[in-house]
Amino acid sequence: MTTGERIKIRRKELGLSAEEIAKKLDRSPATIYRYEKGDIEKVPGDILEPLAEILETTPAYLMGWEKPNITDVFSSVGGMKKINNAIPVPTGKRIPIIGSIACGTPILAQENIEGYLSINPDDGADFCLVCKGDSMLPRCQNGDLVLIRKQPTVENGEIAAVRIGDEATLKKVYRPSPDQLMLIAENSDFPPIILTKEEINTVSIEGKAIGFVRMF
Repeated sequence: MTTGERIKIRRKELGLSAEEIAKKLDRSPATIYRYEKGDIEKVPGDILEPLAEILETTPAYLMGWEKPNITDVFSSVGGMKKINNAIPVPTGKRIPIIGSIACGTPILAQENIEGYLSINPDDGADFCLVCKGDSMLPRCQNGDLVLIRKQPTVENGEIAAVRIGDEATLKKVYRPSPDQLMLIAENSDFPPIILTKEEINTVSIEGKAIGFVRMF
């Protein structure tokens, strides 16, 4: 199901017309119909949140990252928290879903907010990213949301969102010496990324991975 289809379904469930929604958003009815038909595939962040409020749901549901009416299930997996079939808690802390993060060959980091996820405030995450690829199998799968706590350093062996220049990747971080940094995949099919000397200056730790959301 697409975002547009979810918007249309919720609108009809609430008995709202496209004109009513357009008026509340200060947009034209034609724009709402274009969202529903998929002519506009990505709903802007400044529209997504108020639209979700009008439709009495969450941005995460409209974007397809949330399954409704399913209870949160928590379990400990290798020091990280796994949240199966999670749905945002209405009174929880809202964190932005920021672009995508590669779990394989690093991809260009995207800083645009694509939605929001509500979590327990005690979880300590500041934002989350969408996992793509399979270099972190079996811990993280393609499509998982990885919860990140902002911090500039991590301990050896901890998983972090790492920026290399204008790209980002999710890997285990090791610092064998001051002149060497190793980024290791969970999946042994992927070779380590080894950076030395001046190359290390192109790297920054965006934050520590403290959990993930698996939507199935």
